[in-house]
Amino acid sequence: MEGRRILRVELRRKDLRFPFPENFCRRIEGSALIRLARRAKYLVAELSGGEALIMHLGMTGRFTIGHHQPGLFHHPAGAAARHDHVIFEVEGGVQVVFNDARRFGFMDLWPLARLDDYPAFAAMGPEPVEEAFSGGYLRAAFAGVKSPVKSALMDQTVVAGLGNIYVCEALFRAGVSPQRLACRIGPERLDRLAHEVRAVIEEAIAAGGSTISDYQNAGGAPGYFQQSLRVYDRQGEPCLTCARPVRRRVQAGRSTFYCSSCQR
Repeated sequence: MEGRRILRVELRRKDLRFPFPENFCRRIEGSALIRLARRAKYLVAELSGGEALIMHLGMTGRFTIGHHQPGLFHHPAGAAARHDHVIFEVEGGVQVVFNDARRFGFMDLWPLARLDDYPAFAAMGPEPVEEAFSGGYLRAAFAGVKSPVKSALMDQTVVAGLGNIYVCEALFRAGVSPQRLACRIGPERLDRLAHEVRAVIEEAIAAGGSTISDYQNAGGAPGYFQQSLRVYDRQGEPCLTCARPVRRRVQAGRSTFYCSSCQR
């Protein structure tokens, strides 16, 4: 879609997770998609008309090209056209369709010049691979924070888009207990934690992500980082460092996997 004009937009319902913005189709039609970018787990399409089309896939959202999948999905898209909610007619005869069975995804429009002020972005922390994310940053962010470090790292206002798998892995590599209060971690350990967060993310990207259940990329290939997981989803299995059983506990509604011996 980059570099092409969006000729026509068709909405087949008035809302997804949230209602569509007023005059949604008219504000997009005729604009060229200058660049497709990302902020945390949001897709951001920069439009020549001066607005950003902000999109979130939710849990089941997916795009197909001309009703053909760009790759294989673990759960087939099937012929459920009733879940085709937004259709973009793109210059060159291409049709891009947004399908979302559970409708947890959404689309919004926001002035491109004020993108940092978008409500979901305004309080968002740095990306884990940005230079701004460091041990020094964590020292400032965790000052006075009396919640467990696992919960603090999952907080999008602290770091953007860092998911459960990678938080568990980074804490294990850094030797930090997920139950330790964020405010009680020393400077040297925070330096190491920031380093391991970045390392885990970079390794996962190089491996194509993690396929725990159904993730596949646009070419139909699964991720392979799950083959390198040291604690996540390994409850009861021996720790790869000390051979003691990996434990699991629930924190803020999410499963946390850790080694009680290696992580303090």
